Amino acid sequence: MFTPHRSSRFPLCNLAPVALAVASVMSPAAFANEADSDEPIEVMLVTADFRGLAIEKIPSSVTVIDAQQLEDEGAQHFEDILGAVANFNWSGGTSRPRYFQIRGVGEQEEYKGAPNSSVGYLIDDIDLSGLGMVSSMYDMQQAEVLRGPQGTRYGANALAGLIYLKSNDPTEQFEHGAQLSLGSDNLRTFSGFSSGPMVDSGELLYRVSLQQHNQDGFRDNLFLNRSDTNERDELSLRTKLRWYASDNTQVDFTLLHADFDNGYDAWTLDNNGFDTLTDKPGVDAQRTTGVGLKVHYDGFKSAELTSLTSFAGTDHRHAYDGDWANPEYWASRECEAYDDDWNVIGTEPCVYDYTWDKRGDRTTVSQEFRLASKEEARIFAGSTDWLLGVYGMQLNEDNDLASFYNGWADETLRSEYDARNLAVFGQLDTDFGDGLNLSVGARVERRDAEYVDDAGDAFSPSETMWGGHIALGKQLNDSHNLYGRIARGYKAGGFNMSLPPEFADKKEFDTEVLYNYEIGLKSSFLDGNLGTNVAVFFMDRQDQQVSASQQDPERPQRFILFTENAGSSTNYGAELDANWYATDSLHFYGSLGYLKAEYGDYSYQDKYGNTVDLSGRELAHAPNWTWSVGATWRGDSGFFANLNANGKSKFYYSDSNDSVSQAYSVLNARAGYEGDSWSVYLWGRNLLDEQYGVRGFYFGNEPDNGWADKQYIRYGDPRSVGLTVDVRL
Repeated sequence: MFTPHRSSRFPLCNLAPVALAVASVMSPAAFANEADSDEPIEVMLVTADFRGLAIEKIPSSVTVIDAQQLEDEGAQHFEDILGAVANFNWSGGTSRPRYFQIRGVGEQEEYKGAPNSSVGYLIDDIDLSGLGMVSSMYDMQQAEVLRGPQGTRYGANALAGLIYLKSNDPTEQFEHGAQLSLGSDNLRTFSGFSSGPMVDSGELLYRVSLQQHNQDGFRDNLFLNRSDTNERDELSLRTKLRWYASDNTQVDFTLLHADFDNGYDAWTLDNNGFDTLTDKPGVDAQRTTGVGLKVHYDGFKSAELTSLTSFAGTDHRHAYDGDWANPEYWASRECEAYDDDWNVIGTEPCVYDYTWDKRGDRTTVSQEFRLASKEEARIFAGSTDWLLGVYGMQLNEDNDLASFYNGWADETLRSEYDARNLAVFGQLDTDFGDGLNLSVGARVERRDAEYVDDAGDAFSPSETMWGGHIALGKQLNDSHNLYGRIARGYKAGGFNMSLPPEFADKKEFDTEVLYNYEIGLKSSFLDGNLGTNVAVFFMDRQDQQVSASQQDPERPQRFILFTENAGSSTNYGAELDANWYATDSLHFYGSLGYLKAEYGDYSYQDKYGNTVDLSGRELAHAPNWTWSVGATWRGDSGFFANLNANGKSKFYYSDSNDSVSQAYSVLNARAGYEGDSWSVYLWGRNLLDEQYGVRGFYFGNEPDNGWADKQYIRYGDPRSVGLTVDVRL
């Protein structure tokens, strides 16, 4: 029989469900010595790391949200846990989060242009950077967020950091489970998994998990008299096989399939946020099939060989009704009438109908080989572990964009993009003794790309980039560990297509480089039941890439989109995490992030030709404060309760205008009973029904008001309540 995992007190090395890993750098040898101690400890590993080290051994700021926390908070999608991560934000211009910002660095959108992510996104080593909406949390082992540039490990796609989702592995014993959730907004979610051996010898194991999630999407379309134009229709399937091919060889195969066929009807002209008027509701769909193959061989005397092969094929579509209303609505409004010489001659009923539709087909293939030293092969008198690796990736994406204005084709563009990345990397981890450790890593990466479209634009940029890190750790005593880290990250340069002649000087932009300086301290008190972790950082961004958007004054339905380099910007701040196991049954946790991210020297010209100076202004989607608190109680009789809240201070929605959000906080709760093989929960999200903005635009979209600029806001999900029944065998 399956018994639900009960939380219990354990030493700080396990670091709790929402844990910021701010710890000393320690070599695998030192870690092995600790593991030989007589006192058993539970260890949480960071699987995104080269060697899968314990979280407290990672020399950088890391958040790990484990399976217990995901279960306690009832997380269905990655969106549900974003508020638990300090100095982390997302842009809500899609049906599910796809664009993320870590410490103020990251994209807010991608309407045009080649894929070029600042935040890496991997699911079981399958690269889905820029396509992160297909991220069900069911049967997930843990979610990891690594802050700061990961120049050694992941290169160009991890300038700001990395998100890594690790699903549960196959088990040697049979495990099966099913879950049903029903809730408000017509929520219906069915989930199930099965795991165990496929042959009696135990050499071949399997795990299959499935989730179908449906919800109407919290919007009522008053024109079409429908409540599902913003619906979520999300299918997630994962299959994993583990084959112990020999005493020295382990093979892990992963198949991921996700089909998210969501609506997109989230904007309103009067900013009420939830009662829409569109006649042609949008679509936000993504169908992804990914395959991963990991082979680990430790039969060599001096090193272990790891091979990572991955493939991901994605069809994605993002479409919307750009006038946010319908012909009847606009006909009831009065617009200026013109004669043949464009002189105003009075008014007439407005005519405004605009749709935008982009379809894409992306394929990513990658291969990585790496050799990691064994104990016998350590260098420098046995003090230093080494690692060497090579990496290659091929990315192809075809896009087909079509927009229509008042019945006429407005803008069409078909494009093809190919990019090839080749990299070599290495890392040394040295234990000097007396609690002093050093980690040094470097990566050199070559990128060659080609782009062509039917509008006549063609580009073929090539560049060589490099990054890496130096981290020094010192164990001050049994309760305090200190580290310092310097990391260099990079993001490839690129190009802008479909620009008018007056923007000819913005056809291409340069590589961005980011230097991250960080100091962290980890402390434990009360025999390890209370842990505090703090990190302070300073980020120097050179040739920062800024995404700009300008409404065309001659054709207000269109926007001129481009990326350019700002002179520089600086981001600095701090992250604090605390975990307190007050009793065997009661656990408190929380996080706090402070961020100051602002331009150094940057100005641009608006759509009227006026110079706008953003020097000293804060970056978009970079709130000064992010926070979360939570408490879990689990009684011996089986009753359970979790209460958690998170919030953000105000932030700018865009780098192209001064539209600002409001500060907000969201309260969630989950309570129920957990038996030996079944559980039942009542839950609520956003219990206080907070109205909070997750994306904002500032432009003219109302012809009856002369296309005057105005702030429009897309709001997050309102209050939702429901019931979940879980059965496991």
